[in-house]
Amino acid sequence: MGTGHEGGGRIRRLEVAAASDATRLDTWLAEQLPELSRSRAAQLIAAGNVRVGGQAVKKSHRPEPGEIVEIEIPPVVAATAEAEELPLSIVWEDDDIVVVNKPAGLVVHPAPGHPRGTLVNALLHSVSGLSGIGGVAQPGIVHRLDRDTSGLLLVAKHDEAHRRLSAALKRREIRRRYLAACWGHLRQDEVTVDAPIGRSPSNRKRMAVVAGGRAARTRFVRLERWVAADLLRVELESGRTHQIRVHLASIGHAVVADSVYGERAERGMSGRFEPWAREFARRVPRQFLHAAELEFEHPMTRRRLSFEAELPRDLEAAAEWAREHARG
Repeated sequence: MGTGHEGGGRIRRLEVAAASDATRLDTWLAEQLPELSRSRAAQLIAAGNVRVGGQAVKKSHRPEPGEIVEIEIPPVVAATAEAEELPLSIVWEDDDIVVVNKPAGLVVHPAPGHPRGTLVNALLHSVSGLSGIGGVAQPGIVHRLDRDTSGLLLVAKHDEAHRRLSAALKRREIRRRYLAACWGHLRQDEVTVDAPIGRSPSNRKRMAVVAGGRAARTRFVRLERWVAADLLRVELESGRTHQIRVHLASIGHAVVADSVYGERAERGMSGRFEPWAREFARRVPRQFLHAAELEFEHPMTRRRLSFEAELPRDLEAAAEWAREHARG
């Protein structure tokens, strides 16, 4: 249905076409509006920005056929995330989008424990205009990278670009390829993991492969075989939280130096592999994961764009050592 503007925000009105006993309102909204994540939809519902039949509802509400759902996406409030003069590597910028090469250690957006010093704070200082769809704390953010993951990240400068990019991401039309080092050796040179991801039932702060989780598919290609680790090219076919790290850990090949899903995995090595693995782990300063390639159609001009970011020096130095010490 239609789009309008009331009270300074953008209003979307959607009619529920079919019922699903398994679909809550926050999930349904994320499915209908690709630019919204489920967590962002839940935030808007909690703030009273979503109404069904004119009434505010809870995220647990299950949409029924014929219901009219109104969602107000408020404009970004610049004061919530303050502009800060921070180092920022901009690979591409035009009137619609920005592509940045994020360093490891930089949080993408303000959150509890990280109110300042984030990529968003740097963007607000260096870029004129960001879309408001991501909310006041996440303006312009189309997809995210973990704090300790380096590499290419796409940002939208206005709402229309954000909507189109989010829809393309959901249709798997934005290609994201990573470089990763994992412990041990894949059973084949190419492995695809197709396994649903959700919150770990034993630790809600972690993700895991769980029945009933959200569909997730990752393709791994071995580029180099080292003594006790593989260097992989990774391609995401979906975009779940910690997807690469969870999928690799689920098949017994955790990302090197992953403190959450592969903590001290090198200690499981034995024989001639043990000293090599311990030394390699010592040389890897953070999780060996880098967003190396980004390819997509420009949301406004339809021009095909492709970007590459070389492995950062900290990880490249560790890889060089692994190559030079080919024998354990």
